[in-house]
This record gives sequence, structure tokens and C-alpha cells, in this order.
Amino acid sequence: MLVYQFPLQTNFYKGKVRDVYTIDDKWLVMIASNRISAFDIILPKPIPYKGQVLNQIAAYMLNATKDICPNWLMNVPAPNVSIGKKCIPFKIEMVVRGNLTGHAWRTYNSGKRILCGIELSEGMKENDFFSNPIITPSTKADEGHDEDISKEEIIAQGLATKDEWNILEKYALQLFERGKQIAAKQGLILVDTKYEFGKIGNEIFLMDEIHTPDSSRYFYAEGFEKRQLAGERQKQLSKEFVREWLISNNFMGKEGQEIPYMSDDWVQTISQRYIELYEKVIGEKFIPENLSEEETYNRITNALKSF
Repeated sequence: MLVYQFPLQTNFYKGKVRDVYTIDDKWLVMIASNRISAFDIILPKPIPYKGQVLNQIAAYMLNATKDICPNWLMNVPAPNVSIGKKCIPFKIEMVVRGNLTGHAWRTYNSGKRILCGIELSEGMKENDFFSNPIITPSTKADEGHDEDISKEEIIAQGLATKDEWNILEKYALQLFERGKQIAAKQGLILVDTKYEFGKIGNEIFLMDEIHTPDSSRYFYAEGFEKRQLAGERQKQLSKEFVREWLISNNFMGKEGQEIPYMSDDWVQTISQRYIELYEKVIGEKFIPENLSEEETYNRITNALKSF
């Protein structure tokens, strides 16, 4: 993926799956690539249209939740590009869970009953609903793996003040409730997700992408209870199937482990799963766009002129 140089550009950061340009220390140009990561490792092959899927779902969801809290997004000039306000980020991710799934289930199944300072009930099965959604924050690591952290540790370490935490908690739970409502209209269950927040001055803003398959997990609502009672796997739309494929091929991002070979057919399967989630969550047909790098650059620079 080409690295651009924009007028008034003051910084560039290449993330695991996105390229982020800082403009005049005020704006961010966030380009969602087709790179895919799992277990904090970038996998060797890009996934067609993944960047467009993530960017357009995130824009849809940010617009659908802007009455809950202010967010960073200002413009979507190209299918895989968002421009918005630069915030000073909190170095935590607000992970909200409605069901005992994924990392929470793996922790629970190992015998532990405390997750991020929250006590989990006995007698739960994988994918069961919690009585109320829980927040299980993690640290935002610049390198390596994110780590679980409790509310008390966040405040003690100065990652957020008590007042800031109360606002983050309120926003995260309200956003999750809205996400569940949007999902329910499409026959889906929003199982878990993560939110990132930052500040401009004293105001807290929602940042990054929300309710996408990279940041969230969805189950199909139809047949959910029947599958739970029968102890069957839930039908889901998320990136978890990529993680499960890696685990089945003895890869969990640990030192010395080799990333399994990704066939072209498998890459296309992943792409189709992303497109399926877009169409299911948004409720509209996905229209793939293939802009040249020059056209993408021109759209971004034209949008920046309006700022």
C-alpha cells in the first residue's frame, strides 16, 4: 500500500491494519488497508475489500450513535478512508461483553472466576448471556499483546481519573445498547465489542471504528436458544473464525510458532465473510469500489481543503 504525503502533514503511523496520517496536528486521515491481523500478528496475505467493509460499517455506526457521545469522524472521502479530529487517546480499550464468549470464555473455562476485577457467576456455559453487559478493559499496547486490566487499576495507574472512568463507562454501555438494537433489527446479536476514547481539551470523544467485524462479534439470533440448549456452536459473524483457523493450525501468536499457509481460496472465503457481515449489519448490498491510489489521494486532499 502506497505511503502518501499530504499538505501540512505532521506525522505518519503504520498500524497493524491501518495507515494513519496526522494533518496540521489537528486532523487524522485514517486509511483502512486490506491487511488482517490476529493474535496481534499481521497475516501474510491481504483480504480483498476488507478495508472498505470496515471503514463503511464504522462510518455508518458512528453516525448512528453520535447522539450518545461526540465522535471523531468528520468526512469519508473514499470507500476505505475516514478523516476526523485528532484526540489524545486514553491508553485503554473499553471491551463490553454481553455473552460469555471468546477470551472471556477461555478465561472462565480455565477455572478462573475473576475477569478484570469482575466476578463471574458459577454454572455458566459458553455463549450464555451475562445478566447485564460487563466491561472488561484492556491496556492499549504500542507493541506486543494488550493486557486485561481492572477499573481500580486504571484509576490507580492514572490511565483515567475516576470522573473520566464514569463517563467512559456510561458511554460504552450506552453505545453497546445502541449496537445491540441496531443488530437486533437485522436478526443479529451483538455479543461483544471494544470502544476507544480520547480527549480534545476536557471533552471526551469516541474514536476509531465501532461495531465492525474487527472490533466486534455477532451471533445470528435465529436459532440461538436452540443451539445453546443443544450445546451446539453458535453461528457467528466476526473475525473469530480466522482466530479459530489459526488455533486449529497450532498458531496463537507465540514465539516460535509459524503462521499457517493461506490459500487463495481461504483468502476469498475470508473476504466473503466480511462482505456478508457488511450486508447483514447494514442491511444493504455491498458495492465494491476499486479506486486508484491517485484518485484516493485526490479525494483526500480535496476533503482536507474544506477544513
